[in-house]
Amino acid sequence: MKIIGVYNIKGGVGKTATAINTAYLAAEEGNRTLVWDLDPQGAATYYFRVKPRVKGGGKALVKGKRDLDSVVKGTDFENLDLLPADFSFRNMDLVLEDSKKPTKQLLRLLEPLSEEYDYVFLDCPPSISLVSENIFRASDAILVPMIPTTLSERTLGQLIEFLKGRAPLGGLRVMPVFTMVDRRKRLHLDLMERLPEQYPGILHTYIPYAADVERMGVHRMPLPAYAPLNVAAKAYRALWGEVKRQLQLGIARDARCF
Repeated sequence: MKIIGVYNIKGGVGKTATAINTAYLAAEEGNRTLVWDLDPQGAATYYFRVKPRVKGGGKALVKGKRDLDSVVKGTDFENLDLLPADFSFRNMDLVLEDSKKPTKQLLRLLEPLSEEYDYVFLDCPPSISLVSENIFRASDAILVPMIPTTLSERTLGQLIEFLKGRAPLGGLRVMPVFTMVDRRKRLHLDLMERLPEQYPGILHTYIPYAADVERMGVHRMPLPAYAPLNVAAKAYRALWGEVKRQLQLGIARDARCF
């Protein structure tokens, strides 16, 4: 089982769209795939037409009163399951802080699912917190969607510096990917050219801005499911292919971001 955290400190960069679309493409290939919506806003849960509720909330999961597989829901798509969000996840940091080994609880919860799923995608809330530290420890790789803007450059630097200070996380695979790219904007083009020199782990694939991505909320399904020929849908397919190759072949030391 490979665990992929889809994460950025910054909000509004396309994390949920990236998580949903790549998970869908993984499942389409026949892989048993799970999306865990860790964001209390529940956008991924909404896209899959599932009620954002976990009986007992995040506390019941962390305290072991409910197993993850008991709250997993099926979706409309073969091989693709969802562990829905719950508004109580907004207090997840407090629950984790009261646990033994508070930075390893998500990994502990996911380990029993290792025989059931090939891939687990974590749709993560935008923050640096105890929840995000759990995500870093549980994940084989962190996929970091980022718009090519100055603020996204700044938050990527903050993330890398944070991870550098956590020695056990030194081998974590960090895969930034440019999203919502508008090639008419000089700033986008400049940063897409300059940042890979500073952060060699940035993926080659980028996701262009497309109105159909915004309409995922109208269709309530992954983009490749309702607009497979859309330019962004094709880009997500290329992105999943690149991520998969990185996971299968491993990443050379100089291809990591730190």
